[in-house]
Amino acid sequence: MSKESQQIASQVDTKEVDDFLDSLDDILTEDVTAETESLKKEKKAAEQTLKVVEKKNGKTIVKTVHDWWGDYKKKTDKRKQQIAKLRQKREEEQLREKEIIKAEGVFKEGIASVKDLISPSAMMIEYDHLKVSGMYAQSFFVYSYPRYLQVGWLSPLVNSDITMDLSMYVYPVDVKGVMKQMKRKVVQLTSSVHISQEKGEVRDPEVENALSDIENLRDSIQRGEEKFFQMGIYFTIYHEDIAKIKQIARQVETALGGSLILTKRSYLRQEQAFTSCLPQATDEMNVVRNLNTGPVSTAFPFSSSELSDNTGILYGLNRHNDSLILFDRFKMENANMVVLASSGSGKSYAVKLEILRSIMLGSDVIIIDPENEYKELSDMLGGSYLRISLTSQQRINPFDLPRPIDESEEKPGALLRSAVITLSGLMELMLGKFTSKEAAIIDQSLLDTYAVKGITMDTVNPGEVNPPTMEDFYNVLSTTKGAEELAIRLRKYVDGTFGGIFNKPTNVNMGSGLMVFSVRDLDDSLRPIAMYIVLNYIWNTVRSDLKKRMLVIDEAWSIMQYEDSAKFLHGLIKRARKYYLGVTTITQNVEDFFASTYGKALVTNSSMQLLLKQSPAAVDKLKEVFKLTEGEVMTLLNSDVGQGIFFAGQKHVSIQVISSYGEHQIITTNPEEILKQQNQEDEE
Repeated sequence: MSKESQQIASQVDTKEVDDFLDSLDDILTEDVTAETESLKKEKKAAEQTLKVVEKKNGKTIVKTVHDWWGDYKKKTDKRKQQIAKLRQKREEEQLREKEIIKAEGVFKEGIASVKDLISPSAMMIEYDHLKVSGMYAQSFFVYSYPRYLQVGWLSPLVNSDITMDLSMYVYPVDVKGVMKQMKRKVVQLTSSVHISQEKGEVRDPEVENALSDIENLRDSIQRGEEKFFQMGIYFTIYHEDIAKIKQIARQVETALGGSLILTKRSYLRQEQAFTSCLPQATDEMNVVRNLNTGPVSTAFPFSSSELSDNTGILYGLNRHNDSLILFDRFKMENANMVVLASSGSGKSYAVKLEILRSIMLGSDVIIIDPENEYKELSDMLGGSYLRISLTSQQRINPFDLPRPIDESEEKPGALLRSAVITLSGLMELMLGKFTSKEAAIIDQSLLDTYAVKGITMDTVNPGEVNPPTMEDFYNVLSTTKGAEELAIRLRKYVDGTFGGIFNKPTNVNMGSGLMVFSVRDLDDSLRPIAMYIVLNYIWNTVRSDLKKRMLVIDEAWSIMQYEDSAKFLHGLIKRARKYYLGVTTITQNVEDFFASTYGKALVTNSSMQLLLKQSPAAVDKLKEVFKLTEGEVMTLLNSDVGQGIFFAGQKHVSIQVISSYGEHQIITTNPEEILKQQNQEDEE
C-alpha cells in the first residue's frame, strides 16, 4: 500500500467512535484474566491511531488506516465470542462440580461415619432419667454457689470412680454493663443501710457483707484484676442399674453439698441436659450464674495429685505434671508396700531402685530372693548373700526363739506360745493337712521338745537358752503314742532326702546393711517351706533388735498359695510397724495372689501399692480391689516398662520410674544388657 493510500480522511459519526471505545471497556470488565492485558494494549493502540482532525456539522473527521479499522472490529467481535464460550464453559464446570458434590453426598450417606460409630443404638427419655443403649443416665445442674469457693472443689467428683460426663460453660460478660448494674445495686444497699439506721433497727450483717463484696469486686474490675463471667455446670452419671443411679446421685449431691454447692436433677429436661454434657459445646440448658475470675478458676477440674515430701527417697516422676514423687514410707500409718505387675514390666527394677536409695539413707534391707535377681546388687553394695540349699553350709534352725524387746513378750510363756503356733503352721506346710487329733499331738510334742531343753511356759527369757532342733522334735514325736505316722512323714526332713537343711543349729548372723536369702537352688516343693523358715528367722531377729529395716519378699504368690504360710505372712505384715519394719511383697501372679483369703488383707494392711503394666486377664481383679476408673485401667494396660500407678494412703498418681546411669548399671535385669556388661568385664 502506497503512502498516499496508507492514510485517508474519512468522515465518521462521533457516536460510532464512542461506541467502539465503549465496547472495548465492556470487554475489559469481563473476568477473563488471560485476555485482559491484550485488550488493554489494543485499546491504547486504537486511541493513538484514531486522531481527530476537525469537527464539522456534528461530524468528526478522523485520519486512520482503513484496513485496520475493519480488521479491528472483526477482531473485537471474535474476542466477544471467545468470552461467551469461556463463560459458557465456566458455567458447565460449575454445574459439573455441583453434580460431583451431590454424588459425594449420596456416597457418604451409604458409609459409616464417626457419628454412626458413637451414636447410641436406642434412647428412651423419661422425665427424670434417660436410657441410652442399655445404660441409665441421669443429669444434674449446679444452681447455687457459696460465698467462698475452695480451689479444686470439683476434684472429688472428677477423681472419683463414678462413670460420668461433666461440662462447664463459661461466658464472658461485658464489664461496662456489669459496672452499671453493680453501681445501681450499691445505691440500693446503701439506701437500705441508711434507712435501717434511721429507724434504729439492728444492723443486718447479710446486707453489709453484700455491700462490702460488691465494692471489693468493683475495685478489682476497675483495676483489671478481675473479669466477669456467667458459668453453667452440668453433669450426667451413668450406671446399668437404675437403683444404683439413685444411690450415686445421693453421694454426688452430698459431696457437693458439703461445700455448699447445690445441685438439682434436670426434671423434664433430661434430653437437653444430656446433650449439654456431650463434647459438642451446645448449652441447651442455659442455667448460668454470675461469677468473677476467682471463683471461676476454682472450678478448674484437672487438679493432679502430688506426692512430694521434704524427706524420703525418689520413687519416680509424676506423669501428670512431671513433678518428683519423693516419699518416706515410714511416715505412713504402716511402712508396708505391695508391688503387682506382669512379667517384664519393671517391678524388680523399681524395687531394686528403692532398696539402693533406702540403704543410702541408712535403712537395713533384707531380701528373700527366689531367682538370684539380687546377686549383683548385693555384690555391688557389699551385702551378705546366703544360698539356702540342700548342699549349702548355711543353716537356719526353725526352733530358734527371739530375745524380747517388748514388755508384753517379757512375760513368761509369751514367746514360747508364739513359737509353737508358728511351728504348727510350718509342720502343716511340711507334712500336709492335720486332723484335729494330729494337730493336738503336734502342739503337745512341740511343747515337750522345748521342755527337753529346759524351756517351759515358766521360763522368763527363753531366747537365752539353746533351742532344740528338728531332730529333737522327731525324737519326741517318735516316742509319742499315736504320732507314729507323723514321725514317718517328718523323717525325710531329718535324715532322709531333705535332711541336713532344717535340722541343724543356726549358723547365720544377720548383720547391718543388705542381706539376701537365695532359695533358687531348692526344689519347688521345698521352696515355700524354706521361705517360711527364713521369714520366721527374720521375724525373730527383728523382734530381738529394734532397727529401721525393709523386708522384700519377691514372688510372694508362692507363699500365698498355702494357707498356713499366707496366714503367717499376714500376721507378720500386721505387726511389722511395731518393730520399725516395712514389708514389700512382690508378685506377678495377681490372680493366684488374690485367690488366697489373705491376698486382699495384705493389700489393705499396706499403705503403699505400686501397680505397673498388667495383663488383660488380671486387670479386672485389680479394678475391683483398687476401685480403679476406666482411665486408670487403660493406663495399666497400655503402660510402657516402668510406668504405672503409685498409691500412697488416699492419694495415687501415675508414675514413671527413673534412674541415673550408674543406678541403671547396677540394677538392670535386662538379659541383653547383663550379657553386654559381662563381655565388657571379660575383655577388660
